[in-house]
Amino acid sequence: MITFRQLSFRQVNLIGFITCVLAMLFAVGFLQHYLMLDPCPMCVITRVIVIALSLVFLIALIHNPAILGQRIYAMLAILVGLTGLGVQFRHIWLQNLPPDQVPACGPGLEFLIETQPLFTALRQVLQGSGDCAEIDWIFLGMTIPMQTAVLFACLIALAVWQLIRKPIT
Repeated sequence: MITFRQLSFRQVNLIGFITCVLAMLFAVGFLQHYLMLDPCPMCVITRVIVIALSLVFLIALIHNPAILGQRIYAMLAILVGLTGLGVQFRHIWLQNLPPDQVPACGPGLEFLIETQPLFTALRQVLQGSGDCAEIDWIFLGMTIPMQTAVLFACLIALAVWQLIRKPIT
């Protein structure tokens, strides 16, 4: 029986990649298409971050460099994961605001990107809107942003483990 410690760098990158793909399938397949929940602008940004993280794991899986390269990919995955975790903390904070402090609903992400410079649109999305403060679905007592924060925390832990572990000899 193979233990988690015996997994190669390549196998751990595969686990990270598959986890990201399954998360996207859940978000798009179940939440969006089955439950008919439209993603708010902050959720769309989160999906982009999950896709970016999956690409880091996929490139590390395919490239499969020596230890220094694996450490670089791990640091990149940690940075992307921390970005995602930060967005989730902001989203959770918005969802826990008192109703009278929730920002007004704003325009959609497509409109913002089409009419404003990219960084201005991103700043406005990250400030949040009434759409992002809505709680549409709860599972095990956690909202979607809470569940996604757990996902990012697990993927960050996986990348940290890749960063600090010793190669199998």
